[in-house]
Amino acid sequence: MSRILIAEDEPHITRFLVKGLQAQGYTVAQAADGNDALVMARTGQFDLLLLDLGLPGRDGLDGGADDYMSKPFRLAELLARVRARLRPAHSSEVFVLSHGDLSLDLRTRQAQADGKIIDLSAREYALAEMLMRHPGQVLSREQLLSHVWGYDYDPGSNVVDVYIRYLRNKIGAGRIATVRGIGYRLVQPPGTAANPVSPVMPAVG
Repeated sequence: MSRILIAEDEPHITRFLVKGLQAQGYTVAQAADGNDALVMARTGQFDLLLLDLGLPGRDGLDGGADDYMSKPFRLAELLARVRARLRPAHSSEVFVLSHGDLSLDLRTRQAQADGKIIDLSAREYALAEMLMRHPGQVLSREQLLSHVWGYDYDPGSNVVDVYIRYLRNKIGAGRIATVRGIGYRLVQPPGTAANPVSPVMPAVG
């Protein structure tokens, strides 16, 4: 299990990151200033450091950074970059998620259903990817909202329901089930043969 150190001084962002990373099976530790982050990083106990460049105590620690993201950011994009950084060099990456006759190409960002190519907007794609990485699992509106729209979202927004409707119109209404009062889950439409999802990385969590 990979261990990730978060160096961030804004509590709401830290909570957002901890929740999202732990949901993916990562072990997470936190540091609220640069000095603590440096001490913890030097222990060699962590596989990855997520670092805010504007930390109190020690500003930066930017030497040798492999990647960066500007704020605000989406959890989906962050998780994709985390997986890429933690992926073993010898592993073979799978670029297509599939569930029955529904597939999602992670390179072209296109879906295919019933043999037809479907173009998705950026939000529709992120929503479809989240659902296809957790087939059959009920995902709450809060989970989908934070994953696709980021940490500064409005929890009272109905944007998830709106985009679920857009996605259903494109991939088929029977593929996304509503779990009343909770959220949504990806299901196998009646009359189609089921086959397991093919993830980019082994399923965790």
